[in-house]
Amino acid sequence: MRILVVEDDARIADPLAAALRSQRHTVDVASTGEHGLELIEGCEYEVVVLDLMLPGMSGLEVCRTLRRRGTPSKVLIVTARDSIGDKVAALDEGADDYVVKPFDSSELLARVRALSRREFGLRGITLRHGSLELDQTSGEARYEGRQLELTRTECAILELLLRYPTRVLSADLLHSRVAPFERMGDSGSIKSHIANLRKKLRTAGARSSTIVTVHGFGYRLADA
Repeated sequence: MRILVVEDDARIADPLAAALRSQRHTVDVASTGEHGLELIEGCEYEVVVLDLMLPGMSGLEVCRTLRRRGTPSKVLIVTARDSIGDKVAALDEGADDYVVKPFDSSELLARVRALSRREFGLRGITLRHGSLELDQTSGEARYEGRQLELTRTECAILELLLRYPTRVLSADLLHSRVAPFERMGDSGSIKSHIANLRKKLRTAGARSSTIVTVHGFGYRLADA
């Protein structure tokens, strides 16, 4: 899943993002409500983990704005404010769940999984493009039913390509999304990961052009 964490305290945001990434989620982090809304405008997030007490625009205002826009993302409030009034206000503004700090990371991960099931049920868990598919829950990728043995980084790149099959994704963008999975020097390393993905796809019977290079811009999937 793609998840956005909107939290201004790096001592909370960084470990939380790392825990979510360890579960194969793709995670972006914003430290203000305004930045969070900017990211949501340009990307589809299944879950937004949102602090209430943010500098500038509050988390409550962010949640209210998302619901006015009709944004379908599930909103999980994570805050130190534990009064019944705060909880009621957040839920009335469209939040889907509410966790009080300090929290146990295993509980929060479980709540994220529950929100995902509530949103997508049995659909949307597997991304498909032609004969290529990726089970987001297990991280298993297949081509015409044949399993691809992918590294976590290759799996993360493939997920992004499958999520936006008609969009050209730059090496810089791919690097920014998958760098947390392993030590990567710079965006130039994306080229080698793409080459490995293509090789594994060919071994499974896919065309060599399944991943298209758009010179000067980046990569996308070939038309299904």
